[in-house]
Amino acid sequence: MLNTSLHDFYSLQIPEGSNKTIAAGVPWFAALFGRDSLISSFQTLALNPTLARGTLRSLAACQGQVECADNDEEPGKILHELRCGEMTATGEVAFGRNYGSVDATPLFIILLSEYFQWTGDRELLEEMRPSLVAALNWLTEYGDMDGDGLIEYRRKTDKGLLNQGWKDSGDAMAHADGTLAQAPIALVEEQGYAADAFRRAASLMHLLADSDLGDRLSARSDELMRKLEQSFWLPENQYYAMALDRDKRPLAVMSSNPGHLLFTHTIHGQRARHVITQLTGDGLFSGWGVRTLSEEERTYNPMSYHRGSVWPHDNSLIAFGMARYGYKQEASAIFSALFETSLHFREYRLPELFCGNQRHHRDEPVQYPVSCSPQAWASGAPILILTALLGLEPDASNGELRIVNPRLPEFLTFLEVRDLRIGQSRIDLDFLRQGDRTFCRVVGLKGEELAVNVSYR
Repeated sequence: MLNTSLHDFYSLQIPEGSNKTIAAGVPWFAALFGRDSLISSFQTLALNPTLARGTLRSLAACQGQVECADNDEEPGKILHELRCGEMTATGEVAFGRNYGSVDATPLFIILLSEYFQWTGDRELLEEMRPSLVAALNWLTEYGDMDGDGLIEYRRKTDKGLLNQGWKDSGDAMAHADGTLAQAPIALVEEQGYAADAFRRAASLMHLLADSDLGDRLSARSDELMRKLEQSFWLPENQYYAMALDRDKRPLAVMSSNPGHLLFTHTIHGQRARHVITQLTGDGLFSGWGVRTLSEEERTYNPMSYHRGSVWPHDNSLIAFGMARYGYKQEASAIFSALFETSLHFREYRLPELFCGNQRHHRDEPVQYPVSCSPQAWASGAPILILTALLGLEPDASNGELRIVNPRLPEFLTFLEVRDLRIGQSRIDLDFLRQGDRTFCRVVGLKGEELAVNVSYR
């Protein structure tokens, strides 16, 4: 499974000027996609951080400069997708450059911050400073469309996507009775992305000697997290709403979206526990992975694109967050489910998505007929979950690698990691699981000195 994932990432690399970045998937999305390429680059930082560098540079070069209703462009906004060729030139497809996504801009900031943690690349950080500031300005000046402090989206052209989060199908954003939500729509995960982006940007600005801006960004992050709790928490469900519609009515359905708040670490411990309980319960967990929508919802359809299917990348962000909150057993269960899923697909390749039918004895996962394969962020899913389970927390600028509570998944007792790059260092690690305990041993180190701290909390 891992070998297939690695080969997929080499095959999906595409040139963008002097840089290399990641195409979203084959056959439908063989192009640069802001959200997909950013998440895929985040997933594979432990594998190859140069992919993230190329993606950041490529998207910075395409960053919005003007307000244009025809393609949703705005100053500082990060590209959604870039198409070229005959169909674009003749207008058969709507856009060459399309900026119709609400989450690519905060994800750009998140990736830049995480890339710096792995590499300590001060040169790229300085190079990206204007793009970072422009992205922050977009979040504060354009992202909040109605002045309530939350980040919303609404398309400006009928040619654009009706929904502009990762669940971008036309029927994805609906109330429990099936009524479609009307824009502007505030997604729960988008608030987490933005709060995390503000918090990470604050740290970067302190590094770049702009403490005043850093302090303001920290305050903005805290305020957005408070608004998230006030507006999205559903006491009767002990869970978060998927989104708010234009009237600020919550979409009170059990969905996978709040799991991304674990990825961004933007909710507090007790509520994180409630979210994890729901995500691993019968309604949302199919046995093959976490569904996009609970099977207990009226609008659930296991064969739909976003109303009950299982997306590996969605699961990887959720499992990554679970592990970072300390719930590695639950994260391991998701990884094991995806691994067992991969055994039923050609070359053990996880597809873009598959159907959310409940798993029973001797079942096989049900394929989604037009799923992309390979799809970059599906191929990156096992790499990201493994990074989180192993507890790898790099701090390259300070020459340190923390390995916190390492845990191998249930199907694996031994793992060799070779030439793991932390800044200018290369480290070799062995992991061995004995019962419920996973042990880590440093077996080699090349390049600059690196402090390695293994801790069990």
